[in-house]
Amino acid sequence: MQETPRDVGGDGPRKVGFLRRFGPGFITGASDDDPSGIGTYSQVGAQFGFSMLWTMLFSYPLMTTVQIISARIGRTTGRGIAGNMRRHYPRALVYGITGLLVIANVINIGADIGAMGAALQMLIGGPHLAYIGGIALASVVLQIFIPYHRYVGYLKWLTLSLFAYVVTAFVVNVPWTTALKETFVPSIRFAPEYLAALIAVLGTTISPYLFFWQASQEVEEVEGHARQHPVKQAPQQAPAQFARIRLDTFLGMAFSNIVAWAIILTAAATLHAQGQTDIQTAEQAAKALEPLAGHLAFVLFALGIVGTGLLAIPVLAGSAAYGVGEALEWRTGLERAPSKARGFYSVIAIATVIGATQNFLHINPMKALFWTAVINGVVAVPVLVMMMLMAGNSAVMGQFTVGRRLKAFGWITTAVMLAAAIGMFASM
Repeated sequence: MQETPRDVGGDGPRKVGFLRRFGPGFITGASDDDPSGIGTYSQVGAQFGFSMLWTMLFSYPLMTTVQIISARIGRTTGRGIAGNMRRHYPRALVYGITGLLVIANVINIGADIGAMGAALQMLIGGPHLAYIGGIALASVVLQIFIPYHRYVGYLKWLTLSLFAYVVTAFVVNVPWTTALKETFVPSIRFAPEYLAALIAVLGTTISPYLFFWQASQEVEEVEGHARQHPVKQAPQQAPAQFARIRLDTFLGMAFSNIVAWAIILTAAATLHAQGQTDIQTAEQAAKALEPLAGHLAFVLFALGIVGTGLLAIPVLAGSAAYGVGEALEWRTGLERAPSKARGFYSVIAIATVIGATQNFLHINPMKALFWTAVINGVVAVPVLVMMMLMAGNSAVMGQFTVGRRLKAFGWITTAVMLAAAIGMFASM
């Protein structure tokens, strides 16, 4: 018999421990700073110095809005993004978007596992490829055999690894007056390489897998507690749950962007200041930090790569499995026993193994990440359009369609991502 999670009440969470206060929004925000994202932020800081720190303020309201909307869709309907799309829109559209999501996630998983293996090799030595195989195996086993209500606790603890980058920013020598000015006063350049970097930052912070994951985690939260229900079925729970979603997501996305800001800051204050502008990967950034900022900065940066990878891989593989499972009407959920959701767990295992295999085939990781950015840029726009249509549709949301402010910011975000996708293709 499967263990029933401890009930936290139907109308909202009770006073519990520090980490238990944070939900899907916090984990989603933390997983946004995965090793490939760390590589992007390091590259941006090394190449352009402090001049792109402002992007973290710019992207914050956009990413917060779309994550709140995705969470509300999951909590209101009791279904994830793909599940709702399947019920209300053409199957061909659902299958196409889900297929592109899976491709992008698999490539991203491979890049993240490769970065983690390289970071471990730098820290303790040993065989790089053995670490890659071990990381992939451990991730699959943990997701399949540990119930969600326990596994999510481990993910929350892993978010603490991101503080390594905040600490690193204070270990290095930073000209704070310049850094703060560049944070609050944008200095936009219209050079092709600058615009390409801006698109990369937006694609890293606003990615489709985050939408799918947070919506599906809200569904897991509903199914994991006996007194909680989709708010369409239990309208009295709406105020408390929507307030929790807002707070959780605002904090999670703020944490994500503070960490990203700290990575750009660190790379700018060390690598860019010393003329090292050609940084291609997160592990290359960590290695370059040691002679410039000392062994402590190097160790913190490398440990952060491992910790964030352990957090991000389950999110990438899990969001792919939720998308495929919901599109094909399978049983989904990390709380289910493996025998009750074979297809769902098979997608997690296959996506992780194929992603890890990229590192044995000597595929150029930067080219892989480039095509991930392209696919994410393509997928983000139709997914956002579908989300906004669903969020404003009473047939989907009942009486809980999103208000004017969320709707306005959601469509602005969609327009920004459309412009980024067009700019990405123009830069190609």
